[in-house]
Amino acid sequence: MSMKIRLARGGSKKRPHYAIVASDSRMPRDGRFLEKLGTYNPLLAKDSEDRVKMNVERIQYWLSHGAQPTDRVSRFLEAAGVVPKTVRNNPKAAEPGKAAKARAVEKAKKAEAAVTAE
Repeated sequence: MSMKIRLARGGSKKRPHYAIVASDSRMPRDGRFLEKLGTYNPLLAKDSEDRVKMNVERIQYWLSHGAQPTDRVSRFLEAAGVVPKTVRNNPKAAEPGKAAKARAVEKAKKAEAAVTAE
């Protein structure tokens, strides 16, 4: 059985509240889980200590038994110092899109034309 430590959504429409749970990866996102390990409230300020609450001992227990955290949960665990920080590299994230590149080329052409016209 492959285990995941992931978020289960709760709360009403446009007012999300998440539970950090250990569950079988085949179960639905908000479905059956084995244990609730903490909470996450994205509506609170980022520096609020109530934004993310975790039972670190139980999370370490599940990690030692082979549970894999999802991307978002792994970031919470890195911030808490439970798991080592992983290096993420997405070089295309800062690259402009097609339209922005086209605008930059047009702007460069206009600037060049203005310099040669003088």
